[in-house]
Amino acid sequence: MKTQFEVLRIARNLILKELEGLTLDQIHVIPPGFKNNIAWNVAHLVATQQLLHYKATGLDCLCPDALIAEYRKGTVPSKTCTVEEFDEVKELLTGLPDTLEEDFEAGIFQNYSTYQTSTGLVLDSIETAIVFNNLHEGMHYGIIRSIKKFL
Repeated sequence: MKTQFEVLRIARNLILKELEGLTLDQIHVIPPGFKNNIAWNVAHLVATQQLLHYKATGLDCLCPDALIAEYRKGTVPSKTCTVEEFDEVKELLTGLPDTLEEDFEAGIFQNYSTYQTSTGLVLDSIETAIVFNNLHEGMHYGIIRSIKKFL
């Protein structure tokens, strides 16, 4: 599993590099043909990772409930976040992989609630959820890069 945690960190560092030099206005642009923006995609990754790994095992998420509600699967951008709010999202994006690895090694993830993803993959353990989340992160990294081409 060590490699899976490293993949997650690499994906998130790549996403952070994509954000460099972008203004608050730019991260909120929804280009034609897209249903969300860069800010939503970044916050969505934090919310999804928390839901797939913590909520699915009956644990409390490590980010604000409001962030989960605003950016979970099925939502669309409904507000413009402030610089401070987006900085908090970026801090979570950066720090949560280390916490996830520590918690995994401590064995806190028990009793995984089976969940079928929109791709059809059934998640039935924290291990499958971690692997799937890495796929999910890569998909949204690609979306972020695609949106940037329209800025």
